[in-house]
Amino acid sequence: MAFTAPALKSKLLIVELWGLGDLVIATPFLRAVAERFDVTLLAKPLALDLQPRFWPGVKVVAFTAPWTAFKNKYQLWRWPWRAFFRLRREFKSQHFAVCASSRWDPRDHLLMVFLGMKKRLGYPRSGSQKLLTQTLTRPELGLHRYEQWRTLGQALGLTLPPRPTMFHSQQAKRVDVVVHSGAARGFCIWPLEHFQCLLARLRSQGYSARVLCDPSQHAQWLRLGEPDTLATQTVTELMAQMEDARVFIGNDSGPGHLAALCGVPTFTLFGPHLPEGWAPLHPAAEWLPGRPCPYKPCEDYCRFGVHHCMVDVDAEEAWISIEPFLKRHCGRVAK
Repeated sequence: MAFTAPALKSKLLIVELWGLGDLVIATPFLRAVAERFDVTLLAKPLALDLQPRFWPGVKVVAFTAPWTAFKNKYQLWRWPWRAFFRLRREFKSQHFAVCASSRWDPRDHLLMVFLGMKKRLGYPRSGSQKLLTQTLTRPELGLHRYEQWRTLGQALGLTLPPRPTMFHSQQAKRVDVVVHSGAARGFCIWPLEHFQCLLARLRSQGYSARVLCDPSQHAQWLRLGEPDTLATQTVTELMAQMEDARVFIGNDSGPGHLAALCGVPTFTLFGPHLPEGWAPLHPAAEWLPGRPCPYKPCEDYCRFGVHHCMVDVDAEEAWISIEPFLKRHCGRVAK
């Protein structure tokens, strides 16, 4: 009987150039699409930490797009032009069958053209349908960001569930609560003084707590009398510090999404963004929506000098919602 070689998978390039939370939300799609395609993901270097555990069938090419910076993003003379041309040479030689982005972003679409991709899928915006060979209908406003991946999956012949299954950590639970005080955008950060009051309430009720933060916050936590606060440096280190927790409490930021992916129930302090669009995908996720504001949702900046949607929610008010969340998931009533 003659040997029949297995059919080769078509090559697919996925463009997702933003942060940790965006990559976590893409995880169910990436895992599913890797079963049907030979997938390469163009993403920030932090994707290299996620890949071995969460998308082992996906090749990651690390690239930091200059327009993903929060400031001075269009200083073209500072852009890494050599890296752009190096990527184009590398990708043209690989002969991708299709390239896709789930973002409503003409910059992604222009990049796909620059990289020489012949078949380009995406959600058009501001005339960018001219840059795409197949346009997708964006899910209704107000739906979760994950729905854009689901719709892209349908265009590629995949059926993704409305609510994806999260991973479940097998680690023993050594701490009740992990608190992470950081976020990429400053206007998504609940004041550290509020976090400090929340920690005092947690400990007074008998809950054990571990404090994690962004490196830029570490000195302030020391001044606030939290010498054991850990400023994690990598995604791998961050995962290791969260997986043995019963619950996670933090801002609308990447660490919360990562905790959910690791199977840890999350409580998120929202402000400029809307929970229905960006809540962590854990089925037990809960949140505070923050104060109402006519400008929500905001993107890169707050129109006021202070982001009142978060600052005006103090620890006493937050505790009203956090306390029942803790009792549901910590397996006991605090002392």
